[in-house]
Amino acid sequence: MPNSSKIPEKWRGEQKAAKAVQVAFDVGFEVQTVIRKEALDCMLSPSDRVRQILGLNVTSKPKRPRLSISLTADDFAALGEAYDIDVNNRVAIKQKAAENLIHYVESNREM
Repeated sequence: MPNSSKIPEKWRGEQKAAKAVQVAFDVGFEVQTVIRKEALDCMLSPSDRVRQILGLNVTSKPKRPRLSISLTADDFAALGEAYDIDVNNRVAIKQKAAENLIHYVESNREM
């Protein structure tokens, strides 16, 4: 371990965080589903909800509600074609995809 006195003060917190160990729980589909739904209802990440349930501190800031996916060049090409948008105009494709998601939810709401 490097001498902590040689580590800049602003990085010492990161050194402590680097000592954390990621733990995965094999708890089954139903337990995972319940915890993920609770996390969503509480505007938390599933990890933060698990920390709450276990009585641990939750230090992360509230999450900005957004959805994210990874898109390949082929995905952009498919969406560009579907939306009749130039494949190189990724901002317009992203905006149209967001509109598509909003429309999906609005048209599928239970009355």
